[in-house]
Amino acid sequence: MNRKEFVKNTGLAMASLALLPTGNLFAKSNHADAKVKLAIIGVGERGIWHLDLMLKRDDVDVVAVCDIDDKVITRAKEYITKRGKKMPQFFTGDNYAWKKMLEIKGGLDGIIIATPWEWHKEMIISSLEAGIKYVGTEVIIGITLQDHWDVVKAAEKYNAHVMMLENVCYRRDVMAVLNMVRQGLFGELIHLQGGYQHDLRGVKFNDGIHPYGPPGVEFGEKGYSEAHWRTEHSVHRNGDLYPTHGIGPIAHYININRGNRFLTLNSFSTKSRGLHNYIVKQGGENHPNAKVNFKLGDIVTTHISCANGETILLQHDTNLPRPYSLGFRVQGTEGLWMDVANGIYLQGKAAKDEDWDDAKIWLDKYDHPLWAKWSKETAGAGHGGMDFFVIHSFVESIKRKLPTPMDVYDAAAWSAITPLSEQSIELGNETVEFPDFTSGQWMYRKPVFALNNEY
Repeated sequence: MNRKEFVKNTGLAMASLALLPTGNLFAKSNHADAKVKLAIIGVGERGIWHLDLMLKRDDVDVVAVCDIDDKVITRAKEYITKRGKKMPQFFTGDNYAWKKMLEIKGGLDGIIIATPWEWHKEMIISSLEAGIKYVGTEVIIGITLQDHWDVVKAAEKYNAHVMMLENVCYRRDVMAVLNMVRQGLFGELIHLQGGYQHDLRGVKFNDGIHPYGPPGVEFGEKGYSEAHWRTEHSVHRNGDLYPTHGIGPIAHYININRGNRFLTLNSFSTKSRGLHNYIVKQGGENHPNAKVNFKLGDIVTTHISCANGETILLQHDTNLPRPYSLGFRVQGTEGLWMDVANGIYLQGKAAKDEDWDDAKIWLDKYDHPLWAKWSKETAGAGHGGMDFFVIHSFVESIKRKLPTPMDVYDAAAWSAITPLSEQSIELGNETVEFPDFTSGQWMYRKPVFALNNEY
């Protein structure tokens, strides 16, 4: 068996599955007066932002909160008191306290999951099995490729909705460019780039003891917050561990799963030096963690081909010193946008021929209607306001009893880049086939994201 046959025979072949409907699943409701009952699993450094956004809304009752850390439970209670809301039920004590929460009397309209990646698949599927029709999950829905198929099958089986809370899809400049793409300003799209280029060394190593200085070099059992679990993935895995910030917006630009799809993927990884060097510099050559061998290459580059002929380049770059950038590039037959250059060039429309225009000129002109409508409400929301939109769209979908604007097929396709990139690197940078989680229905489904100017 050659490598390509091996890849095909280890889980990439399509399953024949029933597809979730894209229209209204239920009778119309008076959504303006609707109030939804929500619960959240995980109120750490990410989940607390979601909790606060839910508490700010008059159309949401937060009826249950689950976490195993007493400190974050105490903080959550302070947030609830500050917002003047009724105290929900709290579930804590062990790693499976969330299962008791799923049995809450009166049921739940929806649930938010903001826990370590390895828990997402089990929590999503258990929520669906408990009868919850709307699940909002933080990025990455599974570890293995089979995990992704299992989540898709469960959503289809229970006729339910799984929305990945990918906030960068709602970033203001990203949405303005989406508006420009849909109005044809870049012409036919040819090539796109994005990624996660963010120095995370202070996240991966954090002992929680040094609030005003270097966060230390501890992780795992001695680590604080994400360092408690996230760094282990860099020890044992080599691939694009966090693709969704880059691929989410790109997928909307070229209608992935809705008239287009990913066809093939291959990935390359550099050597690993950044995390080791950071430990030595901060903790010394004799620190026990200086002996850890990190499998994750400092920069992982992934190429994806698409059914409609576009190519995509993604980069995962979190272990070296660098400024933050997602590295977006949207290039078509009439021009391009590059966020690093803060520039847009449109053939025949640029202020100077063959030179960049300040992107802000165009982004302001084509500000997306959602931002124009809700900009005041985004004040104080995390990540420059874009966190508001993921919770807003999730809640509005529940109230209107409609599919979420980003669905389980989007979640699976974006998140599956991680195990596929690992597989490609393990096979010597072999090109692997990308599974079609829609089972062929991508040819008939229509774009829906950000086409409703209310949510």
